[in-house]
Amino acid sequence: MFVLENGVKNKGEDPRLQAISQAIRVVPHFPKQGIMFQDITTLLLDHNAFKDAVDIFVDRYRDMDISVVAGVEARGFIFGSSIALGIGAKFAPLCKPGKLPGEVISEKYVLEYGTDCLEMHVGAVQQNERVIIIDDLVATERADAEVVECACVIGLSDLKVRCKLNGKPLYILVEPRQVENGF
Repeated sequence: MFVLENGVKNKGEDPRLQAISQAIRVVPHFPKQGIMFQDITTLLLDHNAFKDAVDIFVDRYRDMDISVVAGVEARGFIFGSSIALGIGAKFAPLCKPGKLPGEVISEKYVLEYGTDCLEMHVGAVQQNERVIIIDDLVATERADAEVVECACVIGLSDLKVRCKLNGKPLYILVEPRQVENGF
C-alpha cells in the first residue's frame, strides 16, 4: 500500500496486502488485446481478503474527519459504501449520465480514448465537507467540498496521472499484477 503525493511513493508494509493482491484475478487481453484486466470479482468472493481491503481503508480514514465517501460506479459503490459505514460517513454515488433521478451535478473528464461523464445528486455533498473519492476524482469538487484524497484497491497508471494532475494524493492498496505469458 502506498500514497502518491506530488508523484512520490510513500510505501508502507501490511501483511494483508499479499492476500488482497493474490485474490485479484488477472485476465490477459480483456476486453481487448494488450489489456491485463484486474478482475476484483474474485476478491469479493474471498471474504477474508475483501474484509481486509475494506478494513485497511477504514483504518486509514477513521480519524481524518471524513464526512462523505463518494464512490464511482460500479467498483466504487462496492468499496465506498462499506468504507462509509466503517467510518461513520455518508455515501454519495457517482454515476454515469441518466442513472440518477432528480437534479444532478455533471462533470466531464478526459480519458486516453475520449471523454466520459459522471453525475452526483445536487445536495449529496455540502460546502466544506471533507470527502474521499473511491475510484476517481470528479464531481464532488463542483460542490465546493474538500477532496481529501482519492483511493483505489488497484493502482492504474491513468488514475495516478489524473489524481496527480488535480493535486490530490492517491492512496493505493496494491499494484496491478501481471501474469506470465500474458502478452
